[in-house]
Amino acid sequence: MVDLKSDFVPMGEVSADERSRMAFGKAGVHRDDRYAVAVNAEGEILLTPLVSIPRRELLVWDDEGIRAALVRGLEHSSKDETSEGGDFTRYAEEDHPLEDENASAEPRS
Repeated sequence: MVDLKSDFVPMGEVSADERSRMAFGKAGVHRDDRYAVAVNAEGEILLTPLVSIPRRELLVWDDEGIRAALVRGLEHSSKDETSEGGDFTRYAEEDHPLEDENASAEPRS
């Protein structure tokens, strides 16, 4: 039996097919689920669930003030406490700082 580290629970055994793929359905993995993959010196493989977000939304996760303002806005909207703000299409053509190619999309810890 394999010596399990931390709070891992044995889910069975899988074999790689001819293309080196393994099925993880028994472990609760579903189609299109995404995982970060890490391998240690002993060859143990760790899969960490990921959720990808568009780069333009990364600022919301990086800036606590923006995130709080978004939550407040959603709360107001759910209580129908909003007002008409007018037409904002004139701003659609302006450069936006979130479109910077140097923005990081690396997983956050």
